[in-house]
Amino acid sequence: MESLKDIQEEIIACRKCPRLIKYINDVGKNPPKRFKNWTYWAKPVPSFGDENAEIAIVGLAPAANGGNRTGRVFTGDHSGDWLFKALYEVGLANKATSVNRDDGLRVTNVYITAVIHCAPPQNKPSRDEINNCLPYLIKELKLLKNLKVIIALGKIAFDTILNIYKVKYEFKHLAIYKLPDNKKLVASYHPSARNTNTGLMKWEEWVEVFKKAKEIIGE
Repeated sequence: MESLKDIQEEIIACRKCPRLIKYINDVGKNPPKRFKNWTYWAKPVPSFGDENAEIAIVGLAPAANGGNRTGRVFTGDHSGDWLFKALYEVGLANKATSVNRDDGLRVTNVYITAVIHCAPPQNKPSRDEINNCLPYLIKELKLLKNLKVIIALGKIAFDTILNIYKVKYEFKHLAIYKLPDNKKLVASYHPSARNTNTGLMKWEEWVEVFKKAKEIIGE
């Protein structure tokens, strides 16, 4: 029987998508000036979190100069700043910042994964690339034995969960849907700079996503 640790090792070793492997390596070899002293992870980025979690957070992909640099999902970029600050605010993380994978950050009752585990050019994975990574997410969701809530960040993550469960729902921020196995799906805008800096999603609306998840699990 595979474990979540086994899945993470599979993810790191994965080379199914040549376009993405080339891209993440190219980014690592040619970083922006602000990261010129970093040695980039430049491999598929594993999931992260509590193996006994009742809440799973599903993002789109690591950021080219975020997770692809640091080796931990949602770490070292704008989206990660928003995510861990919110998790800390609602009591699901021990600190509000994520700088690198050795910074002591821990999450409680939360498991963080993604639709794909390599940063895609322009944040746009192809359908084939999504399908190549899908088995990892399916296995993770099955292995999270205490899972009650799935939070989908953005429409691609939302649609991917619908595809796994073979259901149809409308994507709306803060919408909550019941899945066939009685888990709840919470839809959220992705905390990308495009959504947060334009005001499409305000801080209070973002924190509410995690407050709702905690309500569902009865905390």
